[in-house]
Amino acid sequence: MATLGMLWFLILFPLVVAAVLLIVRNNQARNVIVVASAVVIGLASLVLVAANLGVDHWDSIPMTSPVAVDIICMVLGVAIAAIILYFGIKYKNMLACVLAAIQVIGSLVFELVFAHSVEVTECLYLDSLSLLMAFIIGIVGSGICVYAIGYMEDFQAHEPEGAADRRPIFFALMFVFLSAMFVIIFSNNMMWMFTGWEITTVCSFLLIGYTRTEEALNNAFRQIIMNLIGGIGFLVALYFMAIQMGTLSLLEFLQIGIMYPELVALPACALALAGITKAAQMPFHTWLLGAMVAPTPTSALLHSSTMVKAGVFLLIKLAPIFYLSTIPSVMVVLVGGITFVLCSFIAISQSNAKRVLAYSTIANLGLIVACAGVGTPEAVWAACFLILFHAIAKSLLFLCVGTAEHHIGSRDIEDMDQLFQRMPKLARFMMLGIMVMFIAPFGMLIAKWATLVSFVEMRQVALIVMLAFGSAATFFFWGKWLGKLSAIAAEPDNVELTVHKSEWGSLLLMVVLAILSCACLPLISQIVVNPYVYSVYGTGAADIQFENQLLAALLAIVVIVVLFAGVGQRNKSKQAQVYLAGYSADNEHRVFKNSLSGTTEASLRNWYMEGVFGEARIRPVGEWVCGIVIAAAIIISAFGTSVIF
Repeated sequence: MATLGMLWFLILFPLVVAAVLLIVRNNQARNVIVVASAVVIGLASLVLVAANLGVDHWDSIPMTSPVAVDIICMVLGVAIAAIILYFGIKYKNMLACVLAAIQVIGSLVFELVFAHSVEVTECLYLDSLSLLMAFIIGIVGSGICVYAIGYMEDFQAHEPEGAADRRPIFFALMFVFLSAMFVIIFSNNMMWMFTGWEITTVCSFLLIGYTRTEEALNNAFRQIIMNLIGGIGFLVALYFMAIQMGTLSLLEFLQIGIMYPELVALPACALALAGITKAAQMPFHTWLLGAMVAPTPTSALLHSSTMVKAGVFLLIKLAPIFYLSTIPSVMVVLVGGITFVLCSFIAISQSNAKRVLAYSTIANLGLIVACAGVGTPEAVWAACFLILFHAIAKSLLFLCVGTAEHHIGSRDIEDMDQLFQRMPKLARFMMLGIMVMFIAPFGMLIAKWATLVSFVEMRQVALIVMLAFGSAATFFFWGKWLGKLSAIAAEPDNVELTVHKSEWGSLLLMVVLAILSCACLPLISQIVVNPYVYSVYGTGAADIQFENQLLAALLAIVVIVVLFAGVGQRNKSKQAQVYLAGYSADNEHRVFKNSLSGTTEASLRNWYMEGVFGEARIRPVGEWVCGIVIAAAIIISAFGTSVIF
């Protein structure tokens, strides 16, 4: 009962906070409410995780679906459709209106005709993957909400004079987002999960379109259209489950799928489509790129702890079915693998820091999707760690870029010269985030190595090649950025003294989480990830031996100590003349005499190779190939299912 109460608290408390924030208009009062609520949600998440560490089974919670909750889910579905229809009509986007109408009609017919006769006796559940996700949502998500206090104050200050202060709506949507994510990760009742799924979709729509500029609205509608397609796929799976299987329980669906994998090929493909759209995989990836127009807290929330993580969470849940069912597995593996390698290449051509983070996010999600599609215990182990390290590192990087943009006036990587001196603490934080993403011995690379081992063991040659080339591209674009941050060629003024305390607090939280996740990698494996793998497959995963995990953790600690050594020291170090690889003609302006006795100006500029790795060249290939793969898988699975029945 204590666990049940904690689950309901995490679901309902953010909704109460959101309602209060809509009413409160005083800035100081709102700031106090946001900080206090974030602390409460974070602590509640930690208590839930601590109380259930090591759970090695699916802990279903006996509770017949209350009629009131089912009615609320139906009402929310209609309300979501009404919101989309309202904005679709207002801004004359007919495709969004048509898709919303299809979904709400389909949902009402399903609820009133089919779902009422299907009883789910265990509507909520808990397992180690849910605990991992609860930690990410409760700690990382809440930290982003706190960061938004200072950021949105600066954001509002840059709005035109007389512009309405819409921050109450912004913060309310952030907390509704958290509530919906808790619904998704704790729901065994698939109708409840679907409701949370659609709430995240409409919250994302409203947050991306927050500024109401033409660009923001266009990108918001792109997001809603693509995710409505995924929502319709989810609904198709619900119809199949209720009519053909007589269940809306996720656990029962997985059990049937493991026993009769070909029987569930169609609903598995439909749910995979929903997960792929939510995880922004090709050809649906452009909605996540469009989310960059929103304020930075929105970008961080969508890319790290919510929205896209809902997509990969569902796909990992379906991994045992993918392991046994060929068609859904091929679909998910190919889409994830192609997205990983192509988006990694595209990221090379980007100089806008947010777009680099966006393409990197899509690429890493592709790797997680591919792991889920492979479906082996080792691949699922790797996917869980990829989710954890990606959520923390990307949150840190997005928040760093947002703060840097407000203080240096640009988010372009080429404008981050001397950031190590201009914003010394922030630059170190950003460097830590980048290193966690791609450098040994930090956790993300360990998870990628585990991914490679799992692909080798399954003889997935195509995936091995994709992982190799995609990882090489990853090294290329992260290395360029890291080099830019670490280059020091002057002693400019420190401009980070005016960073808001709420921003520093959230940034420090992400830094601590990044350090702890790397240092505690062996412990996390033993008490969280391995128990989940064992609960699903009845066996553990041993891609990386415990001793090697421990060695990686110790080395990561050493690197972190070196990185942050000297932070806060005010003693000025001695500065030497800049070495220009030749006789200096004008040291101040970085001009030197070259080997031909001419003069050359030295500049710290990266190579982006737009003509080779540009979006215009690569993106259409990925969109067409992945689109064909998804369409073919759904058609083949639908034909095969009709033959079975």
